Amino acid sequence: MDFRIGNGYDVHQLAPGLPLVLGGLEIPFEKGCVAHSDGDVLIHALCDALLGALALGDIGHLFPDTDDAYKGIDSKILLGRVAALVRSKGWEVANVDMTLLAQRPKIAPYIPAMRETLAKVLGIPVDAVSVKATTTERLGFVGREEGIAAYATCLLGK
Repeated sequence: MDFRIGNGYDVHQLAPGLPLVLGGLEIPFEKGCVAHSDGDVLIHALCDALLGALALGDIGHLFPDTDDAYKGIDSKILLGRVAALVRSKGWEVANVDMTLLAQRPKIAPYIPAMRETLAKVLGIPVDAVSVKATTTERLGFVGREEGIAAYATCLLGK
């Protein structure tokens, strides 16, 4: 069997009064991500991991922020398109592992629903989707609550 590994990273600035969408869910919080799309850093990092595993560029190349077609788009749609592209190349997603970096809000209560949502979009079992969250102990832009970041890793099989 052939395997490919990909990794992705994304970051978005936080600003008051915007919706906070993470892992396909809207999370109650006083700040949200500044972005052309819905700003879902977790899904954006995952898209980059999947694309990177097959050397297909990145999310900005495939869905440019200069294209009004993607203005405010639900990132689950983007992930679905990336997953379909992966499958069209003859690969299947074996598993994904993601880490969200946010000082606030607390993410742990939302992780089970995020895993279910992402598994459904990817068409893989929930136990093949890992979502973790951590703070940066008040260090850096994440610690100052100026932004949120995410890392993602995927394994593809053929």
